[in-house]
Amino acid sequence: MTFRVTAALLLALPLAAVDFSKVPKLPHKLVPDWAQLPAGWNFGEASGVAVDRTDNVWVFNRGAHPVVRLDKDGRFVSAWNEVPVTASHGIRADRENNIWLVDVKGHALMKFSPFGRLQLVMTNAGRQPGDNNTPYAFNQPTGVSFAANGDLYVSDGYVNSRVVQYNAKGEYIRHWGRKGTGDGEFDLVHDVAVDKQGRVYVADRTNGRIQVFDAAGKFLAKWTDIGNPWGLIYAEKENAIYMCDGQQNRVVKFNLDGQVVGAFGEFGKAQGKFDFAHNIAIDSEGSLYVVEIKNWRVQKFAAPKP
Repeated sequence: MTFRVTAALLLALPLAAVDFSKVPKLPHKLVPDWAQLPAGWNFGEASGVAVDRTDNVWVFNRGAHPVVRLDKDGRFVSAWNEVPVTASHGIRADRENNIWLVDVKGHALMKFSPFGRLQLVMTNAGRQPGDNNTPYAFNQPTGVSFAANGDLYVSDGYVNSRVVQYNAKGEYIRHWGRKGTGDGEFDLVHDVAVDKQGRVYVADRTNGRIQVFDAAGKFLAKWTDIGNPWGLIYAEKENAIYMCDGQQNRVVKFNLDGQVVGAFGEFGKAQGKFDFAHNIAIDSEGSLYVVEIKNWRVQKFAAPKP
């Protein structure tokens, strides 16, 4: 008797555990003392990092200056004086260079112009949390990502265990997910990324896996035994996913079949090492930026020159 295994079934099968001792080291090199803040300034717990269309780097942190913009050489550009957030988490720039902030303790998603003018906010009155079926409010959300057509996906998050999809105007489309360990279920949805085909990659942190869905939330695959995904970013030029693992304090690169193709990083306080690597971003040259909760910093790892 013979059996025919479909491509969809193969995608849904879990991958074998990764032996990271045999994974090639990524070629990115630390840029020492990269971030150049004004005299007397410091980051607090750095929770989010984003790169905009002109390669400015935005750092979202829990210090006195929650949103800080640096150029790609680390020079200070600007900071916002008034940021109505309770606790920083995710940050991303959309294709029009608007900046989106995720307030994890204020249960809110906010869109700002590059100059800090609030343009859109999603939250309940009084910043009260919403439940799993609330279309425009969250319960400890974590991240946001954008599709090519302008749709946005929000990872929501610590409590609601779901992904919520909106169009470019911020109008609700759908959501999927609930707390659990099955396919399409989550335990601490910690970040989300979207590739150029519209596939959605979800950091299922406590379950220790990345789950993959189509643009409408149909389950496609799960990448298991790869560590604990805290932050995700899609690298369009490489057609790859980068993950920062805050538990193992490393950066991991995957191809879109879920195979690990490179990694670097380890625990430490010195530059080049990590303590709670929380989120990751990539610029047009392929350089990586990693923010840390416990080390209160952002680090740049330059891509090799062609």
